[in-house]
Amino acid sequence: MKWKLAALGALAAATASVAVMAAGPVDGARVGQLLKARLPKTKVSAIDCGKIDGLCEVVAGKTLFYTDSGARYLLVGRLYDMETRQDLTAAKLLEINPDMLLGGAAAAAQQGARAESEAPQLTREARPRPAAPAKIDLAGLGNSGAIVWGKPQGRNVTIFTDFRCGYCRALASTLEQMDVRVIERPISVLGSRDLANRVYCARDKPRAVRAAYAGETLPGASCDTSGLDANERFAREKGFTGTPVIVRDDGAVLEGFRPREFLEQWLKGGS
Repeated sequence: MKWKLAALGALAAATASVAVMAAGPVDGARVGQLLKARLPKTKVSAIDCGKIDGLCEVVAGKTLFYTDSGARYLLVGRLYDMETRQDLTAAKLLEINPDMLLGGAAAAAQQGARAESEAPQLTREARPRPAAPAKIDLAGLGNSGAIVWGKPQGRNVTIFTDFRCGYCRALASTLEQMDVRVIERPISVLGSRDLANRVYCARDKPRAVRAAYAGETLPGASCDTSGLDANERFAREKGFTGTPVIVRDDGAVLEGFRPREFLEQWLKGGS
């Protein structure tokens, strides 16, 4: 508890000092040199001081932490954008290890932090979440917010995905090889709303979907994205806690990635 109070005090002091010092852009190279002197055993692989005002995002292996422009204060924990309601830490952790979902990425970060002798242990706050229903009715969503691709005459399957989710990428690749008509509904659980907007507003949406999963840079575009808002409200109401979520044409719900053989039997009505 004393360590936590000290860390909170340090962060407050760091924020105050940075507010005074940040008259210009922060030199990430200088921050890296200071960290090397203060944490000689920690191998820093990336530093980004331009994403968050007053803080530098530091990647060390699978560990993610934040520091001020003087590399005096170190913060290990979750960083949230309260305007967009996105977990910025989760998005970066998934970028570091794209083959893991949110929970797995947080767990991996905890293990990496424990291996770092000079970094405090990461903690994860447990939050009760509603369980997803066994069946849902998609009729209320309408066509807005959906990106349709795949085989036009194939069996319908609806998927709720995040374009930064490694398992979503694997699912999309699997469904692309099957005789299905995919109705993809992007939701942002890993800080990907801007990316979802770009995909949804693209002229060729199916191509933009493939580009997003491939990590390609998509041009900016503007359109009515209220359908994406509806997707996210629906996901919260139904208790979807991660991605992907697969919905069969009879409303049956399946959470998480499954291999092709399983999906082919399940989509035909298998349990």
